Amino acid sequence: MATTIKLEGEVRDEFGKGAARRMRVAKQIPATIYAGGENPVFVKLPMKETTLSLRHTNALFSIAFGGESKLAVVKDVQRNPVKRIVEHIDFYEVKAGEKIDVEVPVFVEGTPKGVAVAFVDVQELKVRADVANLPEKIVVNVDGLTDGTKVLLKDVVLPEGVELDMDDLEESVVTVEVPEDATESTAAPEAAADAAAAPADAAAAPAADAK
Repeated sequence: MATTIKLEGEVRDEFGKGAARRMRVAKQIPATIYAGGENPVFVKLPMKETTLSLRHTNALFSIAFGGESKLAVVKDVQRNPVKRIVEHIDFYEVKAGEKIDVEVPVFVEGTPKGVAVAFVDVQELKVRADVANLPEKIVVNVDGLTDGTKVLLKDVVLPEGVELDMDDLEESVVTVEVPEDATESTAAPEAAADAAAAPADAAAAPAADAK
């Protein structure tokens, strides 16, 4: 479920590349909080704490600044293409008790039967949930599933309070199948065993004729 992260920020009144550089030197990240039709709020956040917090998917943020605070979720993160440091964050303000749509990554757990492997067909699912109950991930259990099994969208078990917001319930989310290389590696020993048995069978044939 959603992790609520508290950040202590400051009101931002400087803009442009020069201001952004000064903030980076001061170990701060510029950010903007959008709120529907209202004017956006510009803040600057502590670099280390904010960067670490972005590891949590669909986290709920409580951002304090200038004597007030807002609840928000991450809308977009801009990173330096080379250094990969966070250069700017867009947040979207939410209200307690509000339900929103988010995309949640799909993970698998368990071991399929034999040499079969689970392949994730849909990397993210779109769901709707309360802002205080946003899932970080959706887990599909593939333990014991056999080659050719498909876990469809309608079969996915969602966390309590989370609703699926996708249309095609027959879409495959996870497919379990035996990879081609696994089939070939299994066939190779069998072929070798057949080849080894062939000379023995050939030698037995003349002996039978001699009788």
